[in-house]
Amino acid sequence: MSDPARLMRFVLEMRQAGVTDARILSALERTPREQYAPAHLSALALDDVALPLAHGQMMTKPSVIGRVLTALQPQERETILEVGTGSGFQAAVIASLAYKVVTLDRWSDLIADARGRFGMARLMRVFAHTADGAGGWEDDAPYDRIVLNAAVAELPDALLAQLKPDGVLLAPVGDADTQRLVRYRNGEREDLGPIKLAPLESGAVNPPAEESDDG
Repeated sequence: MSDPARLMRFVLEMRQAGVTDARILSALERTPREQYAPAHLSALALDDVALPLAHGQMMTKPSVIGRVLTALQPQERETILEVGTGSGFQAAVIASLAYKVVTLDRWSDLIADARGRFGMARLMRVFAHTADGAGGWEDDAPYDRIVLNAAVAELPDALLAQLKPDGVLLAPVGDADTQRLVRYRNGEREDLGPIKLAPLESGAVNPPAEESDDG
C-alpha cells in the first residue's frame, strides 16, 4: 500500500503539472502505480517520471497520462479502446472511469504481464490482447473512445472505422521529433498542443522466452 504522505505529494505534483480535473486526479490516486511498475523501480512509482519496460517500451509519466485522460474524458457507461498497453497502468486508471476497457499491445509478454496485474487488481472489465494496434480490435467495436499511447503520422483508417459516429479518438500525430496531441470527433480535429511519445510500431510480436525474461 502506498505511503499516504507520498501519495499526497504525488497528487500535488499532478496538480502542479496541470492535471486539475477532479475525476482524473481521483482515478490516478486510486490506482496504485507501484503495482504496475517494474519491481526494481517500484520506489520511483509515485514520482512523475517515465519508467523503462521491456523491448525499449516506456511506462508513461503520470502527468502525461493525466493530461491525455483529461482530453479523452472516459465516461462510466462507455467502452474504451487503448492502443499501447505497456505496463497496464493507464488501462487500470481508465477502468475506474469507464465501463469496459479493451487494451492492445504488440508485445505478447507485456500483455501477459498486464493481464496478471489486472487479475490481481480484480479489474474484470479490462481485456488485454496482443495485436497490431493500428488495426484496432474489431470484436468489441464500435468504441465510444479510442486512445493511442504512441505517435502516428496520420490517424489510422481502421481505428476511425471502429469509432462510434459521435465518439472521440485521441492520438499524438507527427513524427519522432514533432508531435501534436489531436482529438478527433464528429469529423473535426482539435489540436491540443505538443506531446512527445514513441512512434507506433506495426506488427504483433511473440518474443522468445529468453528475451522476455528481463521484462
